[in-house]
Amino acid sequence: MLKKIPLHTQIIIGLVLGLVFGLLVIKFNFSPTFTINFIKPIGTIFINALKMIAVPLVLASLIVGVANLGDVSKLSRIGGKTIITYLLTTIVAVTIGLGLVNIFQPGKSLPQDTKENLMTLYDDAVGSKTMQAAELKEKSPLQPLVDMVPENVVEAAGDNASMLRVVFFAIIMGIALLKIPKGKAQPVIAFFDGLNDVIIKIVGFIMLIAPYGVFALMASLIVEIAGDNPDSAVQLLLALLKYSLVVVGGLLLMVFLIYPTILKSFTKIKYLDFFKAIRPAQLLAFSTSSSSATLPVTMRQVENEIGVSEEVSSFVLPLGATINMDGTSLYQGVAAVFIAQALGMDLSLVQQLTIVLTATLASIGSAGVPGAGLIMLIIVLESIGVPAAGIALIIAPDRILDMFRTVVNVTGDATVCCVVASTEGELPEGLIRQSNPLTADVEEGVG
Repeated sequence: MLKKIPLHTQIIIGLVLGLVFGLLVIKFNFSPTFTINFIKPIGTIFINALKMIAVPLVLASLIVGVANLGDVSKLSRIGGKTIITYLLTTIVAVTIGLGLVNIFQPGKSLPQDTKENLMTLYDDAVGSKTMQAAELKEKSPLQPLVDMVPENVVEAAGDNASMLRVVFFAIIMGIALLKIPKGKAQPVIAFFDGLNDVIIKIVGFIMLIAPYGVFALMASLIVEIAGDNPDSAVQLLLALLKYSLVVVGGLLLMVFLIYPTILKSFTKIKYLDFFKAIRPAQLLAFSTSSSSATLPVTMRQVENEIGVSEEVSSFVLPLGATINMDGTSLYQGVAAVFIAQALGMDLSLVQQLTIVLTATLASIGSAGVPGAGLIMLIIVLESIGVPAAGIALIIAPDRILDMFRTVVNVTGDATVCCVVASTEGELPEGLIRQSNPLTADVEEGVG
């Protein structure tokens, strides 16, 4: 029976049941020992499983993504435009997220006693924050660049906090694979391509326990934070609601302000026509939370409805599904600062710039499957010294927000595809082709 329920519905059920369970424990003064000793470990296992596959996921997907660029000399023009535009939209998305979370400060709406309880929970990680900040001040301004180049790539791969080093190595290796004879490069690419598929399958396995992990995290979080004061639990839930609204607000800005501005600046396509053309892909993205699963529909809509040439769409869109995660990057910026605010940690300007850099680079290696954004968030958190266990604070609404941010990811891919096609002279003069029967079928099936 449980298998017939969609995963996102199962996660919502786990969230609600965990919330109810935690409140009942508080309401009837049950001992929290059972929750802490027998329920919380399930949530810890879920978090550890996500951490476990972070490095191989980034390494494999990024190497394959760069290596699949093909002949650099032939695709340098289109590839350069595509990658630069993707990176710029990602940076804009993260910046919007950071701006909103610093303006509305959802994490600071928590009462002081709740913050103190949170800081106690993550005392080991938060306690070393002052020492790390002092050490950072003594280092060279170029130290982040030095830190990006690993002395030992195996050692770097063994530490999630060194993910930028893994990203650097993966990019260099991908470029090197493009420069050696295809006969020698192909087996290596095939290996990492297979590894990438295996890791994505493992992500699917991990997400099967997501409902139980969410239940355990939510129940234990409510019990540990609230203590003997149920009002603290209510304050935490209100802060989560405010956080979710900030994320959704940022995503809406991307869809209804940033992307229309980009299209108007570089193409003659009316945004309403564009929006109607890619609506089936957006609906599928919302229901699956997977830009990879949506890719075939996105390509068909962009080619058949907007008129982008197959040569451009077949290069730009698959690359976008690999390296362009505007919605995910925006969410990571908001989530990282929210968690820091909730833990009473003030992030410096350098740390927030690190979020922009890390979230942008992490999006390059982020798989277009449900749950991948959460893994990348762990990378962002550890890069700025915020305890990764803090994702327990935001994991409850994550699956719902994942649906919204995947829509933004897919919309961003289609937008950049139209821009590149327009600059290459391979886009009709703002003409949208008539809908075909296939489009109607997709729209009807998803809606």
